[in-house]
Amino acid sequence: MNSIDLLSVRNYLLGLQERITHAIAAVDGSPFLTDAWQKEPGEVLQGNGITKILEQGQVFERAGCGFSHVRGPRLPPSATQHRPELAGAPFEAMGVSLVFHPRNPFVPTVHMNVRMLAATPLGAGAAAEPVCWFGGGMDLTPYYGFDEDAVHFHQVCKDALTSFGEDKYPRFKQWCDEYFYLKHRQEQRGIGGVFFDDFQELGLSQSFAMMQSVGDSFLQAYLPIVERRKNMPYGDQQRDFQLYRRGRYVEFNLVWDRGTHFGLQSGGRTESILLSMPPLASWSYQRPVEAGSPEERLYKDFLVRRDWV
Repeated sequence: MNSIDLLSVRNYLLGLQERITHAIAAVDGSPFLTDAWQKEPGEVLQGNGITKILEQGQVFERAGCGFSHVRGPRLPPSATQHRPELAGAPFEAMGVSLVFHPRNPFVPTVHMNVRMLAATPLGAGAAAEPVCWFGGGMDLTPYYGFDEDAVHFHQVCKDALTSFGEDKYPRFKQWCDEYFYLKHRQEQRGIGGVFFDDFQELGLSQSFAMMQSVGDSFLQAYLPIVERRKNMPYGDQQRDFQLYRRGRYVEFNLVWDRGTHFGLQSGGRTESILLSMPPLASWSYQRPVEAGSPEERLYKDFLVRRDWV
């Protein structure tokens, strides 16, 4: 298709949010709170969304999954750093974004996002077709590393992309490794996954299909890991290390994440933008790890760029 059916994209995203939150609620045994919101007249952004949040569950300490569909008068700088010709253009954006923070330190935190953005270049005229592109991906952030989990997660990511070209997984895996990197600490956020942005090279129809394939594979990538790890016994040492590593997650999301910057710069809904924050996190001035410990293995074997599949 030469133009995108925005209603089809919206319906897909709403259905994806519903499927994921239904599955997670079944695993946890607790329901999600549903908060439907609408931007008020006169605000910079117009639009609506649905935030779904589960807090203090049996398995998930905090699990947030948000859908948003907004329109604005001009793209913020975070969205045009690779498209300077669209600086200041009116835009429409929609997506589903989630971050799940588990209670058990042996279950990794996970992030997934799929989105579409359309912008009409300034001076193009009222009849001009908007420029559309897609983005998204998923990545895993363990506190204690298991090779089995890392291989499974990356294999599902690879399988989701293979039919769209053999180059997609290697490209998007590298992009993910480079994106989810704490430059100020010279440290990976986790074991990565896949990430893509400003994507339209397959044409709108196939680019949308690729985004759907990534979104549809999320539960297959994550739930088997949750089931393997959620009942593993742990103590204060593991919990303290989990909270310390969560601090790194907060640092990345607030300092480096383009999605957070886009939402805040464009006048988005703050509570929905920050649903990725964990309920508890901690920082230490120095926190050495014991040689040969599982904590040291996280740094040496997992918070490095590796080919998992």
